[in-house]
Amino acid sequence: MKQPEYTSLTGYSEYSEDEMFMRAQGVLQVLNSRRTIRDFSDTPVPQKIIETCIAAAGTAPSGANHQPWHFVAISNPEIKRKIRMAAEEEEKAFYAGKASDEWLDALGPLGTDPDKPFLETAPWLIAVFAQRRGGVEVGMDKKNYYITESVGIATGMLITALHSAGLGTLTHTPAPMGFLTDICERPKTEKPFVLMVVGYPAKNATVPKHALIKKSIQDISTFKL
Repeated sequence: MKQPEYTSLTGYSEYSEDEMFMRAQGVLQVLNSRRTIRDFSDTPVPQKIIETCIAAAGTAPSGANHQPWHFVAISNPEIKRKIRMAAEEEEKAFYAGKASDEWLDALGPLGTDPDKPFLETAPWLIAVFAQRRGGVEVGMDKKNYYITESVGIATGMLITALHSAGLGTLTHTPAPMGFLTDICERPKTEKPFVLMVVGYPAKNATVPKHALIKKSIQDISTFKL
């Protein structure tokens, strides 16, 4: 077993309790303004913005630090068209009988349906893949650990970075998503995790009122003092 090597911790500052609270409130205020949207503008978004947000997601913690993720950022209209056609085919089957009545009832207040025009309208799609094998260095072929947890955390950080940059997002998860592996030309050892739709909100963008319902801190947490 290789022995660990250490280096000094950087990137942390000591704040007063009041300043810590203010900073935490600031993050809460920013993230509380985030909404999942389906009305996107076709206004272009510079590639460097997407690259920076993906780089931020890539700093996420992961099992054994293997970083078991790959992000495919797509702006090519032809590829986006292929993805839309494949996604809508799966979605039509979902709404036509694959989904249970309970599931469809839960989706009802959100107003979703099989039509996904935003997959072409939005300037960017980011397909997130989970890697079954890899390692801390590119080219390694080792077992990855806590893959779902690691990629989930990275995806959350990606959403946070994109929102902080002023961009709207939609986490699209058609089931199954195997078509993304073929269209994005990724190896079979990777599994599509989520398809992020990214761009500026349209000027007339709306969100379902149902989506504004958030559980309180008392409902989502327990403190043992």
